[in-house]
Amino acid sequence: MTDQAAATESGPRAGDAAGAEAAAPVEAAPAEAAGPAPLGVVRTPTGHAGVDAHLARLADADHLTADGHVAVYEDVHRGLREALTALDAPPVPGPYENRS
Repeated sequence: MTDQAAATESGPRAGDAAGAEAAAPVEAAPAEAAGPAPLGVVRTPTGHAGVDAHLARLADADHLTADGHVAVYEDVHRGLREALTALDAPPVPGPYENRS
């Protein structure tokens, strides 16, 4: 068996500096609580002011913990659903369109 193979099987040799560093116990860094972090998702404007306002509200979730995301997502979903429902509503006549 060669010296290299013997060192590998029995661990690092006493004179081997690289082996001594590798054998030293590594202290674990204290675990830091990961706070909220923005995802960096780009929100492209739609050109519809109401929809854009609701989509901009999604940025509020970037600063909340995961537990707070649900409320923001539900609020945005409700607003977008209302905007879509409004598209199906018949147009409201103007003040001078009801002349007889």
